[in-house]
Amino acid sequence: MRAALFGLLCAAAGTAGATSHVFLVQNSGWMEPFYSDPRSQYKALVREVALAAAQPGDALVMASFNQSLPGAASPKALLALKVDEKAPRDAVAAALASLDVARKPGGNALADTDLGEAVRASIDTALGGKPGLIWLFTNNRNSPNNDQATARRNREFYQLIHGGGEIRKALAFPLHMPVKGANYSANGLMVYVFAVQEQGVRELDQLLRTGRVQQVITEPPARLKPLDQDTVRLVPAKVSGLPGVAFSTQANGVLRADIDAAVQAQPGHGGAARIAWRVENTIYPYTINHARIAASSVLAGRAVPIELDASEISVLAPGKSQALGSAMPLPAAQLPGRWSLEAVSAAGSAKVLPAHIQVQLTEQKLELSQAFRQRMQALFPGDPLPEIFTPPAQIKSSQARLPLEVRINYGIAPLAGLIGGIAALLAATAAAVLAATRPRKVLVTIDGEPRTVRAKPGASTPLYDRAGNRAATLHTKLFGNHLADVREGAQVRLGS
Repeated sequence: MRAALFGLLCAAAGTAGATSHVFLVQNSGWMEPFYSDPRSQYKALVREVALAAAQPGDALVMASFNQSLPGAASPKALLALKVDEKAPRDAVAAALASLDVARKPGGNALADTDLGEAVRASIDTALGGKPGLIWLFTNNRNSPNNDQATARRNREFYQLIHGGGEIRKALAFPLHMPVKGANYSANGLMVYVFAVQEQGVRELDQLLRTGRVQQVITEPPARLKPLDQDTVRLVPAKVSGLPGVAFSTQANGVLRADIDAAVQAQPGHGGAARIAWRVENTIYPYTINHARIAASSVLAGRAVPIELDASEISVLAPGKSQALGSAMPLPAAQLPGRWSLEAVSAAGSAKVLPAHIQVQLTEQKLELSQAFRQRMQALFPGDPLPEIFTPPAQIKSSQARLPLEVRINYGIAPLAGLIGGIAALLAATAAAVLAATRPRKVLVTIDGEPRTVRAKPGASTPLYDRAGNRAATLHTKLFGNHLADVREGAQVRLGS
């Protein structure tokens, strides 16, 4: 590849929401009928997939590939652009229009193929080690002459996909496309997509959720990697709740538990909900021949085991399900108390706690489903099944996650109690302030004559004798009184 053409991929990688796409189009000898047969839809397929995948703001690079030789580099760039608001249909069609079967330098021999070489160049050169998606269009054959290096290149391709750390997710679409040329014929081809780095995985998942690619390729994708994540799905079939607990399944598949805090707070309340699940195999095209299964609910960072009626699943074909009963205890210890700050703040509404159900498969044994094997033989008759579809021996466990939404309904009692308490406290405080600040009677005796003086706390009140002369000063405090400035010879005391 000419690295200069791929600078925009690096630029797009730094643009928020932009995805870098590399489309690799095989044009080696085995692909001859896909180019020569007038019925062939090969180029049209490449064009429509590219236009469906790359959206405005994305970077798009298209390259042909076979096998690199001196004087004939592979992959070879055909097009590099940043997609604008107008789909680059004409540019993509023009790039593919002149593409034909490649030949070896210095003769008429058809070019061989190296799939791994093309993918590696895309990761290292086109993407420059940054995230993105690599699309590979191939008939799944490496060499038209079946040379001895074919097996080695196949193993390298297998290792790059399954063992390489850059590729985090890989899907394959086997497609029916019968073509016949002067030298070869074929029944189908394969479209691969490789997500590079974790950001690439998120970009691929988001793209698949839009359904744009599925409008072009209607066949379900075969998952090559990962085979240790989301291998099964738990679908609640029937839920028998506890008193004060109601379970429901939302349209997005999330299991919701609505908990009445008032019922849960009753002494001696406890137990477990009975949930009947359907355990569904989600790793097409692999059958789970055997696996041990365990599950737990995780709330507030603490896992509580779920008691399953069976500890194993067996011969579970892709897309099929098995019944599995369970008892799921309510993690009462992790729920905020009825009179907690969380309860008060959520009064009159529901407090939503993030949670999930974790499913763990161990001693996992996978094999390709018979239906997929038969489909591959029909599309690629006489070809050995590519090793890339063989599950790596080291993958013996997997995990899946089911979102769980715990909603605690506290009602208005905590808030009403808090408001009542605050009101009572304010009333008591107001009463105390009123009592402390209103004028009070103080008995004093001046020269043997008892008198009653009205004074407010904090005030200083002058006291006079019968002749009108100042005899002393009365200082009134919050919790008592005392005399000051008593005139010499005057008889002044508190009380009668």
